[in-house]
Amino acid sequence: MTLSQGPGAPKAADVPSEADVEYRLVRNAVVRDVQKGRLGREDVCDAHPELLRAARNVGKPLEERCPICEAADTVEVTYVFGSRLPPGGLCPGSSKELNRLRRRSEPVLCYDVEVCPECAWHHLTRKYPAGGGREGWRTGRAR
Repeated sequence: MTLSQGPGAPKAADVPSEADVEYRLVRNAVVRDVQKGRLGREDVCDAHPELLRAARNVGKPLEERCPICEAADTVEVTYVFGSRLPPGGLCPGSSKELNRLRRRSEPVLCYDVEVCPECAWHHLTRKYPAGGGREGWRTGRAR
């Protein structure tokens, strides 16, 4: 983001430092590119083994078929990063644990990833800030 100077220009305090970011449009474009043959499955079905492990063990079912292989339902895996958390972040195993992390006094950044445990397709669907005394922290996914 570029900030201009002069009257009427936003001040640094007026510009949000963090915001919810949805990646659904990018996801849909990638899926279209695979369907049209611009991208191969090998280009998009390359999830890290740890992400696949998390998807199989703690992933939240989305009840949507994988847009790439159509053989399995996708799941959502959430990673949480912040101070006093491990360098690789945390992947909460339950909604109770996720909500506890979202209510921390220190700010955290949460990443929701859609994963197909069958073909290893994955895509970041959303990132959002939480914790840090934010009023309106979320208990569930926005749709």
